Amino acid sequence: MNAAVWAQAVKESISTVIYGQEANIDKIIVALLCGGHALLEDVPGVGKTVLARAFSKTIGGRMRRVQCTPDLMPGDVLGFSVFNNDTGEFDFREGPVVTNILLVDEINRATPRTQSALLQAMEEKQISVDGRLIRLPKPFFVLATENPVEFEGTFPLPSAQKDRFFLSLHLGYPSEVLEKQIMDSHRRLTHPVTDLLPVTNADEVVRLKDEVLDIRVDNSITGYIIDLVENTRKDIRLELGASPRASMALYRGAQALAAIRGRSDVIADDIRELARPVLSKRITVTAEHLLNGVSEEAVIDDILESTPVKSREP
Repeated sequence: MNAAVWAQAVKESISTVIYGQEANIDKIIVALLCGGHALLEDVPGVGKTVLARAFSKTIGGRMRRVQCTPDLMPGDVLGFSVFNNDTGEFDFREGPVVTNILLVDEINRATPRTQSALLQAMEEKQISVDGRLIRLPKPFFVLATENPVEFEGTFPLPSAQKDRFFLSLHLGYPSEVLEKQIMDSHRRLTHPVTDLLPVTNADEVVRLKDEVLDIRVDNSITGYIIDLVENTRKDIRLELGASPRASMALYRGAQALAAIRGRSDVIADDIRELARPVLSKRITVTAEHLLNGVSEEAVIDDILESTPVKSREP
């Protein structure tokens, strides 16, 4: 099974319980195949957690969930040691982070200390607890949800920590037709997500990650990525431009997007499609322009419009 067939099967399964989110599902698949993590940002009740649950059930492998609250401690996520009276030694109890897919619900309700412990595991794909080094399973994928910071009891993620996520997505409100479909699907005692069965497994995901690396990227596309990122650093509306990590995310993400679309080459439209989810949380609008209603997405759209794809020598 190639990446395009695999991705279509995953998308069709998830779309039986989540309606109208095919584009966002594609991007979550891209993050998974690139070894990154995805952040779902939106108001409560639009289906962030349902999408995350549906994705984890469809992918298979081991899935665990963390519901973030202000009293959640790093040990509750990473694990902790417990004294065993029978052996006279400490036994390690692994935390939910030791899994293939970790659903982190409302990550911005956890304290900065707990957020940092989780984000370190995301970056290094390993944890260190009580002098014990534990490598996390392959694949290790974090799908986190976040509510807007204007809601009470939240601890907003700093820009440096949001940069650890491969991409971020907004679900938005459903249309009238889709909302009726959602209501009709819930005319039952159990949630539709409980009916989902895995269509793949962890080994298949690892194999496809290697396949993505074979997707060709022309020098003109590489140069286009560099120009886009460089223009974020020059834009006077931005206090902070995109980092080299953003360049790599666009490059790898475009390879994965081309693969799941059944192509062997990256095209400029792949870059344009991923620009918003990859770059929006890696740039910062100045306070002055923010007060004037300028958003990160608007700046990215302007840069995309003004940045051409140039031919470059091999």
